[in-house]
Amino acid sequence: MHILALVTDAYGGRGGIAQVSRDMVAAFTNSKDVAHVDILPRHAPDLLAGLSEKARQHPARVGRLAYSAAALKATRRVRPELIYCNHLYMVPLAAFIARLNQAKLLVHLHGIEIWPAPSTLQRRSLELADLALCASRHTRARLLTHTNLPPERAIVLSNTVASDFAPGDRAAARTRFGLDAQLTLLTVGRLDARERYKGHDRIIPLLPGLLAEGLDIIYLVAGEGDDRYRLETLSREHGVAERVRFLGAVARADLPNLYRAADLFAMPSTGEGFGIAFLEAMACGVPAIGIAVGGASDALCDGELGVCVSEVDFPQVFAQLLQAAAKDRAQLSSNVHARFGFPAFQARVVKALAHLQ
Repeated sequence: MHILALVTDAYGGRGGIAQVSRDMVAAFTNSKDVAHVDILPRHAPDLLAGLSEKARQHPARVGRLAYSAAALKATRRVRPELIYCNHLYMVPLAAFIARLNQAKLLVHLHGIEIWPAPSTLQRRSLELADLALCASRHTRARLLTHTNLPPERAIVLSNTVASDFAPGDRAAARTRFGLDAQLTLLTVGRLDARERYKGHDRIIPLLPGLLAEGLDIIYLVAGEGDDRYRLETLSREHGVAERVRFLGAVARADLPNLYRAADLFAMPSTGEGFGIAFLEAMACGVPAIGIAVGGASDALCDGELGVCVSEVDFPQVFAQLLQAAAKDRAQLSSNVHARFGFPAFQARVVKALAHLQ
């Protein structure tokens, strides 16, 4: 099978969807049923590290017309049997190309893009998919609500977590990020004004009360974006500016150590399609808490791996977790990798490909 992957980002891209794209390509190229994968990204990559010999990433094309023309040109050249599309906004183009080439159409949906009703063209294009991969049960439910896609053509494919997210030298990790004996709280995610659902502003107002109870807390915020100034202002307004440390963008190579340095990972988001950061934290052995909305419940396994609570209960449970005894980090990591590690993900992708044959 030859696959043409129409993606927003892949190798060289940042963010959860770019990572999912790389994981999918890796799973495709590991399959004996896949001969080659041609990747056409919308955004320009910084680097192409990790790209398999069975895959090629073409130069990015910015703008709809340029991207559509490049996709059609690639189709004529490679004659794919499968079109993989990693974003709702490109599904109409992917459906057209699939029909033009009598190829199968595999669509990947992640979260908030499908929560509102899609446009008529997007809906009709989705209904042409031979298979839709959904990052969570919630995403699948929204897809089936908004379209007439038969339920058997929509399956849940949870994200995976890389093997280097694992417990390590915690003392060295804390030294790396300039931490002493403080109780360290961590959130990793974009600081985008369009994604305020991430919940940083649900945590900052809780800090004064916790400090008044005698807890020596430092809150690390990893991520970049145009909402940083608002959050910095919120920290000052609550008198905790010296307790909230904005790290900016953290390099991928440094992320495992950042997680290892933390005592608790918290992301009280109400808009996660899945929440890969929950997996990364828990895979490093760090307890995690989120809100039982959207795909976060899947990442936290309904409370089996992480703590998953209502928005109302979050402040109380969050405070209790900060004061709870440390858990077995190695066991938590083992449980996460058994359920969400790449071998399990690979097996699910192979099973999905079997649906298309």
